[in-house]
Amino acid sequence: MNQQIHVSPSPHINGEFSVPKIMYGVVLALLPAFAASVYYFGMGAIIVTAVSVLSCVAFEYLIHRFILKIQPRITDGSAVLTGLLLAFNVPSNLPILVIVIGALVAIGIGKMSFGGLGQNPFNPALVGRVFLLISFPVQMTSWPTPGGFSTGYADAVTGATPLALVKEAVKNGESISTLANIPSHMQLFFGHMGGSMGEVSALALLLGFAFLLYRKIITWHIPVFLIGTVFAFSGILHLASPEKFADPVFHILTGGIMLGAVFMATDYVTSPMTHFGMIIFAIGIGLLTVIIRNFGAYPEGISFAILIMNALVPLLNRWTKPTTFGEEVKNGN
Repeated sequence: MNQQIHVSPSPHINGEFSVPKIMYGVVLALLPAFAASVYYFGMGAIIVTAVSVLSCVAFEYLIHRFILKIQPRITDGSAVLTGLLLAFNVPSNLPILVIVIGALVAIGIGKMSFGGLGQNPFNPALVGRVFLLISFPVQMTSWPTPGGFSTGYADAVTGATPLALVKEAVKNGESISTLANIPSHMQLFFGHMGGSMGEVSALALLLGFAFLLYRKIITWHIPVFLIGTVFAFSGILHLASPEKFADPVFHILTGGIMLGAVFMATDYVTSPMTHFGMIIFAIGIGLLTVIIRNFGAYPEGISFAILIMNALVPLLNRWTKPTTFGEEVKNGN
């Protein structure tokens, strides 16, 4: 009778997953996309990734050690994953100082200012990416063209992305069908185009998606409904005016749709907890992305769309919360 029972906060059921297993599982799923970026952009992809990952890990360690004054937890893999995703969302020729600034914003503001892992309302890598896009628009929109492993870091040849080419053509009153320098769908699928280094190869990202599903790290709800929404709404626009709006397959294979749908929008902390909430969340991201791409100032919109829907996640969790056992009886009395 003298024994005390200590009850810890929920959850009380242990599963096979831990934070390091999940984080490093996602890192493994990103390896095909990293290999594709090295194949197309050469040493630039390696340098940007290394600087981003090391900077994120270093800033998290320093904040833990000297500001929060707690035991550093950099081995859980979350800082490594943030650095990898940040690198995948920037050009492969981005100056090192700019990468370091992006890592500081991603970890210091996007993650640690809210209390660290599990408490940030916005995806840290996207916070860093959007900050860099607004603060360094020239450097963030100078896209290296695919040139193989021999491509240099500082002297890479740059060009417009397929999305930017279409956006500019429509702005100038040109017809999309007249554009001769747009890659074919097959080239887009394999990744032969300019853009952020981790988003160019749909094939590599699909391999990572299959791995995450196989390991049950994520569910299919957000990626499928996000991509399906982009396909549906961009398809409606294309049917209404094919000379002004690109076809839906083009939209899915270009820009950050695949990367965002599989690796950014599915973040545990910043996405809804229920399947119904995930579906609403994904549809909102897809719809906002199509609107921004076709009617906004930027040719790409997935980053902004995810961050906007991140802000609505607490409301979605509250709205789609399952009924507590006995709640209906209590309300009935």
